[in-house]
Amino acid sequence: MIKRYLLSAALLVGTMAFAWAQETRQIAVESASVTNNEVTINGKRVPYKTTAGTMPVWDEDGKPMASLFYTYYERTDVTDKTSRPLVISFNGGPGSASIWMHLAYTGPYKLNIDDEGYPLQPYGYSKNPHSILDVADIVFVDPVNTGYSRIVNKEVSRSTFFGVNADIRYLADWINTFVSRQNRWSSPKYLIGESYGTTRVAGLVSQLQNSHWMYFNGVILVSPTGLGLDRNGPVAAANYLPYYAATAWYHGVLPADLQSKDLDQILPEVEKYTLDEVLPAIARGGSLDAAKRKEIASKMAYYSGLSEKVILEHNLAVPTSFFWKELLRDQGLTIGRLDSRYRGIDKSDAGDRYDFDPALTSWNHAFAPAFNLYAKNVLKYETDLTYNLFGPVNPWDRSNDNTGEQLANAMRQNPYLHVMTQSGYFDGGTDYFNAKYNMWQMDPNGKLQDRMSFKGYRSGHMMYLRAEDLKTSNDDIREFIMKTIPAKDQPAKY
Repeated sequence: MIKRYLLSAALLVGTMAFAWAQETRQIAVESASVTNNEVTINGKRVPYKTTAGTMPVWDEDGKPMASLFYTYYERTDVTDKTSRPLVISFNGGPGSASIWMHLAYTGPYKLNIDDEGYPLQPYGYSKNPHSILDVADIVFVDPVNTGYSRIVNKEVSRSTFFGVNADIRYLADWINTFVSRQNRWSSPKYLIGESYGTTRVAGLVSQLQNSHWMYFNGVILVSPTGLGLDRNGPVAAANYLPYYAATAWYHGVLPADLQSKDLDQILPEVEKYTLDEVLPAIARGGSLDAAKRKEIASKMAYYSGLSEKVILEHNLAVPTSFFWKELLRDQGLTIGRLDSRYRGIDKSDAGDRYDFDPALTSWNHAFAPAFNLYAKNVLKYETDLTYNLFGPVNPWDRSNDNTGEQLANAMRQNPYLHVMTQSGYFDGGTDYFNAKYNMWQMDPNGKLQDRMSFKGYRSGHMMYLRAEDLKTSNDDIREFIMKTIPAKDQPAKY
């Protein structure tokens, strides 16, 4: 009898321990931690309320299948929210949390880094005097398996979440619920996405407009992807030359006459040469006259910091991976993919590709500790879950990506909708010239050009990590928002 009692007690304790572990290691389908704070932006005090919490993703039967973590910042000295803009923010990956723009770009706090974006110890954060919270409320959203967001119904297929179009569908439904709960249907609304997040928001604005009848004033594309637009073949090979020129200029390896010029003087010249000479030359392939091939290679060498020899060896089509290894090879250094200002060292100077991206590794060890501290100490959000900077989202279905065309169609259907692209000149992952090319291909008849704008910055993929660009890029968003709010009673018509 005593043995049976002890066994039952042991089982009970074990069950309680298991239940406690499950409770603390699983995301709450619904939760909220509300705090109040203030930040000084452009010299003016901005009080705000923060809600850090979770909200479900429902299946067709109305049952929770996942729960998304979000952080919602609302300015509290604004009484009328009907004309107060709302910005909905995503990062990319796919599989990346919202942490990057949240804690380094538009939010009220920013990462502790030096003026060029390099990490500092002790890790931490400080108030962001350039946040856009003065002109707009912001919600940062972590898609499934990123940040603290998780699947809660393990029987649901991963394909429900992990793919270009699946991602867009469930997030549109989640946004619809969020906007309804927060009573923000009348607000001017904006989507901002970075990297793969640009694929996401380009598709979302179309899905929300056509399936939820939610119309937006603006989409901000930060370091955009290809958006499903065709840029293979000669275009893919030629279009990197302006990025190569910018990077070579930064590292001081261009010929003296070019190096003495400002970047703004060089890039238009290189862009024109790329379109007028390099693209047609690569398109001709083996039929290109040998003398002309040598002439093109010589000029590409002049603009890129590479040798004519290696350009000819690559048939004028130098891969980015080779460029990151080759440009500073004679100095025993590599350069970063996502921000080519960053330098790295490999095990061997030989080879066609670097061992690691020195930009990304630099960022990762600054962001993770800072956000974990921020979530606990400022957001007051308590959880034992790991905050996934990069979450498990594979396999990701990349088929049927028509997001660029979907965004363009949404613009044609909605005269209020504007698009701004922001790119860093030293970004080799999603380079600035291809970002321009996107806009040209989305608008073949030129009728959308007055609602499209491009802003370039002297930094990389996350241009806001450079102190000067943090201010400028936020000011550009602020101006974009204010310009794209129509006058009262202005009809949406052509």
